[in-house]
Amino acid sequence: MVPMAQDSSFDIVSKVNRQEVDNALNQAAKEIHQRYDFKGVGATIVWSGDDLIVMTASSEDRVKAVLDVFQTKLVKRGVSLKAIEAGEPRQSGKEVRIEARLREGLSSELAKKIAKLIRDEGPKSVKTQIQGDELRVFSKSRDDLQAVIALVKEADFDAALQFVNYR
Repeated sequence: MVPMAQDSSFDIVSKVNRQEVDNALNQAAKEIHQRYDFKGVGATIVWSGDDLIVMTASSEDRVKAVLDVFQTKLVKRGVSLKAIEAGEPRQSGKEVRIEARLREGLSSELAKKIAKLIRDEGPKSVKTQIQGDELRVFSKSRDDLQAVIALVKEADFDAALQFVNYR
């Protein structure tokens, strides 16, 4: 039991399970290699560095199909599509490329938006504090913290948000 004088808290973060993304990428690469409609179009999907995924094919519609296969695999593995920021198809020599980045951590702008939402619409006893790429939310009442989680989930921000370190 938590003493009444002690605040309960949780953190709002935006993290991506890299192992699941890697598994989804490998599954997508295997499917692209095996599917008949991708034969002879030079379709590939690979990591390029730590957080960049490069998809290539001979035409714009084929590279978009590669992206679609990858997104389907991500959803099946429980990774939010908000965690991946895919660019527009670009012609690069004879091939068309799409570059997708993993988005991790709350930007200071997004953290401020969430804090403002909690301040304006959340319970009055709740306080927030931006800590790097996380937002700490604390209150004496656990019920108020539950209300804040529901409020933030309902707001649908443009990031994959998780609620961690609930104590």
